[in-house]
Amino acid sequence: MKTRTLPSGAEMPIIGLGTWTLKGKDGTDAVATALELGYRHIDTALAYDNHRAVAAGIRRSGVPRDEIFVVSKVPRENLRYEEVLAAAERSLEELDTDYLDLFLIHWPNPSIPMRETFTALAEVRDKGWVRDIGVSNFDVGHLEEALEVTTVPIANDQVLYHPQRNQERLRQYCEERDITVTSYSPLGKGEFTNERSLRRLGERHGRTPAQLILKWLIDKDVIVIPRSTSREHLAENLDIFGWELDDEARQTLDSMEGS
Repeated sequence: MKTRTLPSGAEMPIIGLGTWTLKGKDGTDAVATALELGYRHIDTALAYDNHRAVAAGIRRSGVPRDEIFVVSKVPRENLRYEEVLAAAERSLEELDTDYLDLFLIHWPNPSIPMRETFTALAEVRDKGWVRDIGVSNFDVGHLEEALEVTTVPIANDQVLYHPQRNQERLRQYCEERDITVTSYSPLGKGEFTNERSLRRLGERHGRTPAQLILKWLIDKDVIVIPRSTSREHLAENLDIFGWELDDEARQTLDSMEGS
């Protein structure tokens, strides 16, 4: 599995399972199945209200905790210093773990000073509750402000990133500052799988449109966390290594924004 190295030295698998909307048995089953298939990166958030389901899936899988990269997020309404610490403690308890590999600000909140939030994130990192810290849904302007106030490295920015929401400018900005980028909803809501040009390219490559999109992203060193409950799709999404896109496929995907 290809990985990206974070400031702590931790290796973040470049593909993971997104768990937004996956609750209860569906969430537990998806996590357990993904880990059985070889996933080692699970993404969740306090706002998803599924930490306990995720923890149950991890336990059922039998995969040791230290082999799994676990990400969670603090909600935008809980970015005060004490609230961030409380959110981190709650995440650890609900996920039944001693630490998180990555803890993100879920959304920027202009009503709460970033300095206060990043002071708290530095604290939870220093306590050993999280290995790395980062952000989500931060544009370049948000990142510029965050980089001015943080005392610890920002490891990751998780954003909406797919062919019709091409985040190339943000990706380049982050690359220049050693910030990894994660694409959530990399397949949109599934609307790309019926795009004629991608179907044609997929047939030529012997791949699905979903695989072409995921490959396009990881070739840019973007981490992807597609969500699925289907064993078939989970396996398909993982099968994006050991083959290459050709120039036509890359150009087609690069030019899809706004189409």
